[in-house]
Amino acid sequence: MKKNLTLTGMMGVGKSTIGKAVSKELSVQFVDIDKIIVKKLKLTIKQIFEKKGEPFFREFEERITLEEIKKKNRIISLGGGAFMNAKIRDYVILNTKSFWLHLDLSLLEKRLINSKKRPLLVNKNIKIDLEKIYNLRKSTYSLANYKIDCNNLTTNLITKKIITLYEND
Repeated sequence: MKKNLTLTGMMGVGKSTIGKAVSKELSVQFVDIDKIIVKKLKLTIKQIFEKKGEPFFREFEERITLEEIKKKNRIISLGGGAFMNAKIRDYVILNTKSFWLHLDLSLLEKRLINSKKRPLLVNKNIKIDLEKIYNLRKSTYSLANYKIDCNNLTTNLITKKIITLYEND
C-alpha cells in the first residue's frame, strides 16, 4: 500500500462501515479512531464529552489520530470533527489519500434520528444541529483529496469507487 487511506465526513455518514469494506477488499488493517479513544478511556464518546468536556476530547483525539495515521498500511476512519483540527488535517492531506464521504442532510437525519450516542446532537430538533455542524465543516471537508457522493449508492459501490480512485492515483 503506497499511502494510508483516510475517511472523513459527518457523523453517521458511514465512515466505519465503508472503512471496514475497503479494508477487507485491500487486505489492509482498518482503524476507527473513535473506537480507539473509547477503548483507551473506557468511556463512550458521549460520556467523554459529558465528564471531561469537548476540549479534552479534541486534545485526546488529536494525539491518538496523529499516532495512528503515522503508522503504515492503514485504512483510517477519522472522527466526524477530527478533520477540523489543522494539525490532523495538514498531516492527512500531505501524507494520506483522503476521502470525504458526503451524504445529504435529510439522509443523515434519518440515520441519526434515534441516536443517543452523539454528543453534538443535543437539540430536540436534530435537523437544526446537523445543518449547523455541516455548514461549519463542509468547506473544511472539501479539502480532502476526493469527495465521494454517497447518496443512492450501496456500500459496495462506494467501496469500489474509493478503491478505483485510490489505486489509479
